[in-house]
Amino acid sequence: RTPWEVTRPKERAIREKFGISPSRYYQIRDSLLDRVEALEYDPLLVRRLRKSRIKRRSNRYGIPQIQSPIR
Repeated sequence: RTPWEVTRPKERAIREKFGISPSRYYQIRDSLLDRVEALEYDPLLVRRLRKSRIKRRSNRYGIPQIQSPIR
């Protein structure tokens, strides 16, 4: 795990480090969150990011978090 540098915007860092757009980065990251291997590798991080994803989707679609589907 490597923390993001605070000296530059995260979007710019994603483009420079990985050579992809931020939206593609988040698509890939979210698909990795569904893998058992990711949960085994870093359970705290994966659970935190999954929880964040549920909250984001709940806010976007206006459904209570408790009813939000977990992928």
